[in-house]
Amino acid sequence: MLFLGLLLQTPPVTIDLIHTKPISPYIYGANNMQWGKMGSGYPLVRQGGNRMTAYNWETNASNAGSDWHHQNDDYLAKSNEAGYVPGSYMKAAHANHAAVLITVPTIGYVAADKKGDGDVNKTPNYLSTRFLKSYAKKPGGKYIYPPDTKDRAVYQDEFVAWMERSKPAGQPIWYSLDNEPDLWANTHERIHPKKLTYAELIENNIEYGRAIKSVAPKALVFGPANYGWQGFRVLQDAPDANKRDFLNTYLDAMKTAEKSSGKRVLDVLDIHWYPEARGNGFRITDDSPKTAGLDARMQAPRSLWDPGYVETSWIADSLGKKPIALLPRVMKQIADHYPGTKLAITEYNYGGAKDPSGTVAQADVLGIFGKYGLFAACNWGISPDSPAQIAGFAAYLNYDGKGSKFGDLGLDVSGVNTQSGSVYAALSSKNRRRLTVVFISKSSPLSTDVRFKSPVKSCRGFLMNPTNPSQPRALPVKKVGDGWVVGLPPQSVATVEFSL
Repeated sequence: MLFLGLLLQTPPVTIDLIHTKPISPYIYGANNMQWGKMGSGYPLVRQGGNRMTAYNWETNASNAGSDWHHQNDDYLAKSNEAGYVPGSYMKAAHANHAAVLITVPTIGYVAADKKGDGDVNKTPNYLSTRFLKSYAKKPGGKYIYPPDTKDRAVYQDEFVAWMERSKPAGQPIWYSLDNEPDLWANTHERIHPKKLTYAELIENNIEYGRAIKSVAPKALVFGPANYGWQGFRVLQDAPDANKRDFLNTYLDAMKTAEKSSGKRVLDVLDIHWYPEARGNGFRITDDSPKTAGLDARMQAPRSLWDPGYVETSWIADSLGKKPIALLPRVMKQIADHYPGTKLAITEYNYGGAKDPSGTVAQADVLGIFGKYGLFAACNWGISPDSPAQIAGFAAYLNYDGKGSKFGDLGLDVSGVNTQSGSVYAALSSKNRRRLTVVFISKSSPLSTDVRFKSPVKSCRGFLMNPTNPSQPRALPVKKVGDGWVVGLPPQSVATVEFSL
């Protein structure tokens, strides 16, 4: 056992060095990755977002939806080479040793042109002239490359079959069933003007999931990629909700689909999570003004798990001002309705792109994901202009600026005062004498006394740098008597490596 005595924490924090739990490497993921500009080591990248819903893989045309005047254009690629957009993304990910999650359009239509002339509704009969029908399966199953661009149809199983043939050996390629379908009536109203129903989405996901599995039987299928709380609770008030919880209904249907065919249609339950927590009147995901709601941002990750924390938000209000405890809540739904299904959050963001509070929140979120056994997660919005959030990732992926990573065997940590800070610890499966500990200080400075029953051969500490994530600062770790003392300033994150 490892004992930590932290300022403002009673009793001392305890880390169990005996019992371990695997941490999925895929929780450290990002959307729409810009390789070489955001640090290194991201094990998963997702190609998603509204642009992929009506993406035509045969020509790389896409529709912007409500993001930009419902326009068809060449925003994703000027090239007409079939599959150029996901193919290029896949190759870049492979060069950086990352798995890839590719979005498969399931809405039923894809862009037919790249005219860039504004709202497609200006064109008479635009649905038949500006879009092509998109189908789950190609009749006859004869897949060709390049695909036939004159048949006025696009087949998604042909797209997946091409991806499987094209992927580099040993690279995991997984598939997402479209993107935030619960919002289609708003984001893609030119294609799907009516509100989606439970029955429609379930039928859709079963059809496309089976089509994907028919050509990629070993690939993981993610779905339904719901947007936020109202999405995965009631499918944004779907007409046939009838007070049913959507995820419970969805999981039951996916379990029944497996029983009927003997094969899984869905491998990973996928939801999106943009916190609604507010502080000083501002939502924490809003970076302006900079000083508003910083403490609320640093506390917000507790809503992922803490049964004693109630945030200020309409979500908590809807629960009768009770804790959200998102991960235990959804994992119980999985256990009750479709055991064995993995859980992913493929879009999330806690704000603070350039503020130390963003480093704190991001590092805390990643620690929680590992502790609670999430399979995959991808930050949406992180970019070269988000140095503070990148620093939160660096605490796990590159804490010394030279590629050193947090361990992959998580350890139980108890006795932490989660209002003042967080502590996450892990051993390495390749070297169980290497212990890594992430220390997070929120609004107050923390002084940590670390004691071991066995001697420490060496230790080194690094303080994450919110303005220059690739250059962490050395963190003094002093030996005092039989222990080690680590001091952290407020709003900071540090990783300490102990060689036992």
